[in-house]
Amino acid sequence: MKRPHQPSGLHRGLELLIDPQWSPEQALAVIELLDDLRDRIWSHYELALVTKLREERVTHRDVGINDPPF
Repeated sequence: MKRPHQPSGLHRGLELLIDPQWSPEQALAVIELLDDLRDRIWSHYELALVTKLREERVTHRDVGINDPPF
């Protein structure tokens, strides 16, 4: 069976097992914890993360100064 694609790009490592017996309340608590963690990381590293995301997502093209924009 093929493993699902992970947003991190990691293909190896420890499996993350989620207990199928979790209640909806337990699942929501985990999601809230992850949201809080994401918010804390973002608030601490915001400028560095914006720069990194821009570097990874923006394509660079060499366009001459005299070239029209369209």
